[in-house]
Amino acid sequence: ASAVEEQGAATQEIARNVEQASAGTQEASASVSAVKQAADDAGHAADQVAAASGELSTLAEKLRGEVDRFLRQVRAG
Repeated sequence: ASAVEEQGAATQEIARNVEQASAGTQEASASVSAVKQAADDAGHAADQVAAASGELSTLAEKLRGEVDRFLRQVRAG
């Protein structure tokens, strides 16, 4: 009877450990998903910054051209 009782207790302990391992696995999976989402968001933001930087560069070149044209007109009198 004692051996059966010990075996039952060991089985319950194994079941608790399996539950804890399962919960830990679920938490780890959720953390990985959150990190992936954050990385995706950061990549999207980087793409937006790169696009804005390109547009700003184009506008700066246009402005430089306009300033040069204006200065030539002023010098020409």
